[in-house]
Amino acid sequence: MATAGRLILIANRNCAQILVLSKHRKVFAKPYRPFFIATQLFSSNSIPTENETTAKKRSSGGTSLVKSYLDLSKARLSALVVSTTAAGFLLAGGPLTTMGLTCAGTALCSSSAAAFNQIFEISRDSQMKRTQKRPLVQRDISPMHASLVATTWGVAGTSILALGTDPYTTALGAGNIVLYAGLYTYMKPRSVLNTWVGAVVGAIPPVIGWSAATGGEILNIECLLLGATLYLWQMPHFFALSYMHRVDYARGGFKMVPVLEEDGEKTANLVVRYAWYLSTIPFISTAAGVTSTMFGLEGLLLNAYALYTAHDFKRNRTNAKARKVFLASLGYLPCFLMLFLIHSKTWDEKASEDNIIRKEIDSFLRWIRNEGRQLCIHENYHNDSAECPIIATTKETQKVVAAGNKVSSVAPSSN
Repeated sequence: MATAGRLILIANRNCAQILVLSKHRKVFAKPYRPFFIATQLFSSNSIPTENETTAKKRSSGGTSLVKSYLDLSKARLSALVVSTTAAGFLLAGGPLTTMGLTCAGTALCSSSAAAFNQIFEISRDSQMKRTQKRPLVQRDISPMHASLVATTWGVAGTSILALGTDPYTTALGAGNIVLYAGLYTYMKPRSVLNTWVGAVVGAIPPVIGWSAATGGEILNIECLLLGATLYLWQMPHFFALSYMHRVDYARGGFKMVPVLEEDGEKTANLVVRYAWYLSTIPFISTAAGVTSTMFGLEGLLLNAYALYTAHDFKRNRTNAKARKVFLASLGYLPCFLMLFLIHSKTWDEKASEDNIIRKEIDSFLRWIRNEGRQLCIHENYHNDSAECPIIATTKETQKVVAAGNKVSSVAPSSN
């Protein structure tokens, strides 16, 4: 078949036929046995050469490199890190002029940690379906190239934090690179405790934001509550994710809780347990005077659905139920942070900065609060009062008590 062009294989139950498509578009059928052939044959002129493949990559080199960098940085995960950092900064009510530097430095530190993680896990990522398209597995960039980029990102991010914030914030940013790319990555194939270590990594970004806004004041109650929220939130989020991909994690040799059990009972119990822990945060913040009472009430509604999906997964441990937990967690976090900001007392107390961004955020928060008052049952019942009657009554009581104290202080002594 010296004149053959492309060989097309057709297989059926009884026999197989090879259709020979010549260069003149004529088709010839030749019977061939056995009845099944496992490969397709092509003529040599239909196989792209190495030079042709290289040329195609070069023609789209700029776009391909940008995509490789985005994948190397785990762009979506880094975006989440930046958003929680910004939330911590805003909730602290710090000077917004340094917010851009804080977010930029954190983004680069997060990208560096993600890149080093992929460098160390190339062989394992190649075994998993969900990570087989990563640039290092696909050899879009070399490990040496990735190492240079990761180092550059890490140095640049740490330098930005050092120049634009304070030593505590800088240490947190640099430390998170080591914690994620070092200890967390090391533990993933060795111990189920990697999930708890990873949760610490995820809890640090809002603390970075708070630290940058306050000059390193990371031990006050507001900052600790933010860190605790992110830590607890990650547990249902990641346990649900790892349950859905437990087969894939097993291929990669990672020690995740769902991988090491058959029925998923322990995973479901952990999801429910941490969902209940998370539901206490609004009440703790209200009791501590960090937020208004309404945050505790709204937290009931927010956590009710999260608890429902968690218990639903415990009753019926399927991928579909785990996915509901995962999706609920994705909606939970932005709602929680927004409500925390709306009802934050810290933001109102630190309203001294005078700039356009601050004024716009204040205006937006006032609008949200005014709209929220329309939903207040007490205020709808007492239209004459400008405030919720519980608050108004409390103020009136305080006035009466103050007037009584004043009268008693000026009254003549009976002696």
